[in-house]
Amino acid sequence: MEIHLIRHTAVDNPENLCYGFAEMPLRKDYSEDFESLHLDNDFELVISSPAKRCRLMAEHFKFNYSTDERLREMNFGDWELKKWTDIPEEEINPWYKDFIHVKASGGENLLEMQSRVLCFWNELVTKKEVEKVLIITHAGVIRLILQSVLQFPLENMFNIQIDYGKKVIIEAKDDYFSIKKVNG
Repeated sequence: MEIHLIRHTAVDNPENLCYGFAEMPLRKDYSEDFESLHLDNDFELVISSPAKRCRLMAEHFKFNYSTDERLREMNFGDWELKKWTDIPEEEINPWYKDFIHVKASGGENLLEMQSRVLCFWNELVTKKEVEKVLIITHAGVIRLILQSVLQFPLENMFNIQIDYGKKVIIEAKDDYFSIKKVNG
């Protein structure tokens, strides 16, 4: 199975708001961003995060797609749509020190996100009848999948840059994985 993971295109976030689960609009000229993408049209299966910033890409390319809640970005709970600088230090500093276990109130921690993403991933790679898949999602989801495939420490996942509108291609065959492209 060849799995194409693509991050949504650039968002309009001039105030540097914290967002994950919250809807964040794509930049005003997002259709130009879509026109610059090079996506195949022979995917047997297309699955998108339910976030509008992801679904717009699937709709632009007229893909027959489904959505899956497990492909959402991290849930930052009460921090959603607040400026990062407005989040009280007593709340955010513990998260900066241990983003794996600490969560925003009402949100999830990285282990909880990892659990739902890998539940999706493990289910996907068992679909032996599917040869080519497109997943439209977020940087955090893609990083967690790469972390699972490459088995590097979870605390290093933010060392991988996942660019807006760029793909990671993974080949899955007989429980073995090969990374074919990153930010392509």
